Amino acid sequence: MREWSGFSYIVTNLARFVRPREITFSGVNSALPMLACLVAKQAYDFDYTYINVAGGVDPRPSKVPISSSDPVLAEGSRSIFSNEDFYDLCTRGQMDLCYLGAAQVDGLGRTNVSVIGDWHAPKVRLPGGGGGAVMLPTARRAVTWRTEHSIRTLVETLDFITASGGMHGVVTPIAVFMKREGRLVLSSWHPAASLDEVRARTGFAFEADGAEPTAPPTDAEAAVLSKLDADGDFERNAAIKLR
Repeated sequence: MREWSGFSYIVTNLARFVRPREITFSGVNSALPMLACLVAKQAYDFDYTYINVAGGVDPRPSKVPISSSDPVLAEGSRSIFSNEDFYDLCTRGQMDLCYLGAAQVDGLGRTNVSVIGDWHAPKVRLPGGGGGAVMLPTARRAVTWRTEHSIRTLVETLDFITASGGMHGVVTPIAVFMKREGRLVLSSWHPAASLDEVRARTGFAFEADGAEPTAPPTDAEAAVLSKLDADGDFERNAAIKLR
């Protein structure tokens, strides 16, 4: 099997959540989902609508920007969306999939992007819910990712509940979780890891019935991601380690 880094594992498995003929959104500070959406556009033999926080609708950018908010992501768009349009799609039940960031995720698929520590005297004050507090409960499916798989990011108890509702999946450098019957369950794990390692590095208990090593990247997935990150800048900046 070709080498599968933590970076390419996350991007590829985020891309695999995209479905034909659906509307998919990637937001601010979301370089990995942005890449995943571009991978899905070029590596899969189906069409879907890609909307991004820069306002682009099925854009044809002249380059792949480091920032997921770069106006280049609106180049060649079929139309231009504003923030209000994203929220409107969600609340009308027409946003099929959105990628939303999180600092902490619990076993119920709830997220924290508000504070680490006590609310009144936090160790770290985070950016806050922003659009995620609206989109997580109202999008048909939401997916998040963590570049660190550890008991401090995948937790039994959130320090603060910023948003809850439509969480569908979580991707880390070593695992893919899916929500089933109200809780996150393990869907698959990185072939270089193991089920025991995933359990040891996860703060909440989870079921793993039917889980198995993740299918390796296809030739098309690997080729497109290699082209999108030809200089390796995204992978270096992400600095993701399997262990």
